[in-house]
Amino acid sequence: MIGKGSTYNVRRTTCDVRRATFNVQTSEFDGRHSLCRARGTTWYRACSAFSLVLCFLPLVLYAAESNLDEDVRLIAAQLRCPVCQNLSVGDSPSELAREMRALIREQLEQGKTPAQVFDYFVARYGEWVLLAPPKRGLNLIIWLLPVVLIPAGLVMAYLGARRWVHRGAAVTPAPAADPQYAARLQRELDTYE
Repeated sequence: MIGKGSTYNVRRTTCDVRRATFNVQTSEFDGRHSLCRARGTTWYRACSAFSLVLCFLPLVLYAAESNLDEDVRLIAAQLRCPVCQNLSVGDSPSELAREMRALIREQLEQGKTPAQVFDYFVARYGEWVLLAPPKRGLNLIIWLLPVVLIPAGLVMAYLGARRWVHRGAAVTPAPAADPQYAARLQRELDTYE
């Protein structure tokens, strides 16, 4: 009991942990309350590491799930729905499109690459199922035609505009009006004022 006339002995201990000095005060020092021993144990470090893993585990799982959803959306956007006209599997509300999206997810969960998923659907439905035609064979014409026609159209528009401007400059002015006609026109204009 600490009273008016009693003395209370406090033992002071100093320990170094990671180059920092901590003072620990205990009423009866028996070694169990030492900060340097509590922080230095393997148990404390293991519990800290485990708690950090538990904190970040939901973030990692959520990122993996959202990444899978995004991959499914990207692949479904590049496949044509066999039921709907010119709608992608991602945009189609049909039951078949829903099944195709589930099949895409299942194959990605199995570890297949997007190229393997596309190959599966091409083998099942043909190249028609791809919204963008492959860049080979006759389909290569579809890809190269805009690249050739757009510059050719720009050159033709430039040449046509240049010719139109030069024709306007080459037109000769109208001949001067006959003096008798000009005087008569002036008299008629004066009468209207």
